Amino acid sequence: MDLSAATIYSHHCPSLCELRPWLLAHGEPQAEPGAYQQVLVRLGQRHESSHLAELGDVTELSEGTFEERIDRTRELIELGEHTLYQPVFQSTIQIDGTDVRVVGIPDFLIRDGAGYRVRDCKLSLHADEEHHPEILRQLEIYGWLFEQTIGTPPIALEVVLGDSSIVEVPYDGGDRAIRALQEIKRTTLLDAPPYSPVGWSKCQACGFRKRCWTEAENRSDVALVYGVDQGLVRALRRDGAATPEQLLDRFDETTLAAFTRPWGSRSQRVGRKAGRILEQARATASNSMTVLFPPALPVADHYVMFDLEGVPPQLDEFDKVYLWGTQVFGANSGEYQAAVAAFGPDGDRRGWLDFLEQSGAIFEAYGDIPFIHWHHYETSKIRTYIERYGDVSGLAQRVLRNCVDLLPVTRDAVVLPDPSYSLKVVERRADYRRTLDEYGGDWSIARYIEAVETDDESDREEIMQEILDYNREDLEATWAVMGWLRSLA
Repeated sequence: MDLSAATIYSHHCPSLCELRPWLLAHGEPQAEPGAYQQVLVRLGQRHESSHLAELGDVTELSEGTFEERIDRTRELIELGEHTLYQPVFQSTIQIDGTDVRVVGIPDFLIRDGAGYRVRDCKLSLHADEEHHPEILRQLEIYGWLFEQTIGTPPIALEVVLGDSSIVEVPYDGGDRAIRALQEIKRTTLLDAPPYSPVGWSKCQACGFRKRCWTEAENRSDVALVYGVDQGLVRALRRDGAATPEQLLDRFDETTLAAFTRPWGSRSQRVGRKAGRILEQARATASNSMTVLFPPALPVADHYVMFDLEGVPPQLDEFDKVYLWGTQVFGANSGEYQAAVAAFGPDGDRRGWLDFLEQSGAIFEAYGDIPFIHWHHYETSKIRTYIERYGDVSGLAQRVLRNCVDLLPVTRDAVVLPDPSYSLKVVERRADYRRTLDEYGGDWSIARYIEAVETDDESDREEIMQEILDYNREDLEATWAVMGWLRSLA
C-alpha cells in the first residue's frame, strides 16, 4: 500500500480513528458518502478553484499517467516555472526494513525567489495541533517530498483556509509526518483489526459506522455507556472492564471516582462523574430506564418549541442561521412558523428581524411563554445575532430569558440505556416517529446549500419545503419529548 497525505486524512477524518486506515487497507466495504460529505467535497473543489483563479497563469499537471506527472513536475521545477497546479511527488521510507512508497499531490507550488512555496487549500478555519493536526501532517509530507525530490526544503508550507486567509505551517523536515505514516502503516499490517472505541459523535460521518456500531453492540462494548469517553474506554479495557457488566463488577462509586485515565497529555481521575457513569452502565446492561428525579419543567398553559437550522462558518461567509423555527403548543396550539433568511446580501439580517417580529407576536398573544429548545445552539446563536445586528426592541433578550434547554432537564432526570441523549435518540422514548426518510442537521445544511446554488426557482422552493418539513418535525419531536417527561413526573 502506498502512503500519502490521504493516509493521514483517513486516520483523522471525519474523526481520529486508528481502525479506519486498517479497514480501508483491507478493502472493507463502507457506506456511500452522504449528502453533507458530498457538499463538502464540492465546496472544497470550489475553494481550490477560486484560489487557482487568483494566481493568474498556472501550469496544470493533472493530466497524464502518474509517472509522467512526476517527471513533468521535476522538469518544470528545474526550469523555474512560476506556478504549478497539482504537481506530483514520490519518494520512499523504510518501515521495519521494507521500502514503502510515499506519494503526494499538493494543490500548488508557487515560485518565490530561488525556491518554492508549497500551498494547499482547506475548508477548515483552523490549522493547528489542537484543531486539525492532519492538515499540518499533510503539508509536512508535501514539504518532505519536495525536499527529497529537489534536494532543498521549500521556502514555506502554506494552507489557504476556508476564510481565504493563508497560514504558514512550520516545517520540521518531515519528522512528525513520517513517524505518523510509519505508525499507520504498521497498524494496517496487523492480521486483526486494531481496537478503536465507537463514539456517538465520533462515528456519525464515517462510512464504517454501521459495521463498527454493530460489532460494538454484539460484544456489549463499554464504549456504548453514555458518559464514558474515549480515553476512559481504553483505560477501563486495560483494567479488565470491557463491558458495562464488567465495569459494574469491577468498580463502585468510590473506586471509579479514584480511577485514573489519560486526559490529553496528562492523567485525570474520573471524579464526580463516577456515580452517573455507573447509573448509565446499569441502564445499558439491563436495557432499562431509571427516573432519578421529577423533570424540572416550567409550568405554563402554552410553550414555544424553538429550533434553528444554521450553516457553519467554513461553509458560508459567516456563521449563518438560515431558518428560525417556532410553534406554540399547549391548550391552544398555534401554527408552525419559520423565519427564513432570504437569498441575497441582506437575507441573513432579514431572517433575524423576521424572527424577532414573530417572537414579539408570540409574546403579545401568550405573555412570558417559555421557549423550549434542545441543547445550547439556539441560545448561543441568539447571542451571536444580538452582537451582529443588535436588539433595539429587547425582544431577543426576552427570548433568551424565557429559553429552557430540554437536554439537561432530560439528562438530570432520567438515565437512559442509550449511547446518546440527542433529540433523534430521545424522541424514540416518546414514541415520536418522523415522516421524512432523510433528515438531520447535516442533511439540512447540504440541502440548503443546494438551494442557494440552484438557479431553478421551482427546485429551490421544493428543497426549502423539505427543510421546513424537517424543522417542523424537530419542533413536534421536542414537544413529544416534553410530554413524555411530564408523564414521568
